[in-house]
Amino acid sequence: MLGEPELTYRSEDGRDLPLLVWRSHRPALAISSGPLGGGIGVRHWVVNATVPMSYLRDDPDAHLGELADRLGLRGPGVGLLTGVDVAEVVTADDDGVRIWATVGLGAPIWAAHVDPVGSVDPVSAVGTVNVVALLPERLGDAALVNAVATITEAKAQALRELGLAATGTATDAVTVLCPPDGPAAPYGGPRSRWGAPLARAACRAVREGGARR
Repeated sequence: MLGEPELTYRSEDGRDLPLLVWRSHRPALAISSGPLGGGIGVRHWVVNATVPMSYLRDDPDAHLGELADRLGLRGPGVGLLTGVDVAEVVTADDDGVRIWATVGLGAPIWAAHVDPVGSVDPVSAVGTVNVVALLPERLGDAALVNAVATITEAKAQALRELGLAATGTATDAVTVLCPPDGPAAPYGGPRSRWGAPLARAACRAVREGGARR
């Protein structure tokens, strides 16, 4: 399925901005909360693109579609945005699971904190922790949903271990990919066959990326 991401650059608004591109030699089953290609379905590629912290576009899905066209990517894919330099991607492996994380913690929040109305702009707050995970075995739909929760819990654990009073940022995104065929593993929780290494790798990658910042 997915190989290692390619680091490339595009010129935008007078700046050279980096992006990571994962190209799949065969389609993958994915679940994603990304602005492009979110939900559950078969995906052919993933893009994680750096944007300026002053980013003001309110159509990130269209923007990512434009980037995919420029890269010659075909078929449905996943697109993610972040305000950090994606060249600083952190990788972690654990028992067959591979994680890539770009970690921006400039605007950390508690998920359940009550903010004044209008105090958080989800478009402009682009610090963002983006996690892309690859598993070697197909997960059932419910297990895919559980895997996203597992990564999110592991991210919160990593932030606690870093000493941050936060569970993430307002714009974090998770993408999990696995083979589209074969018997489906039924569970993705943190004590399941694939959820356990997923949690360990995600926690390690986010913790390492956060320590760099």
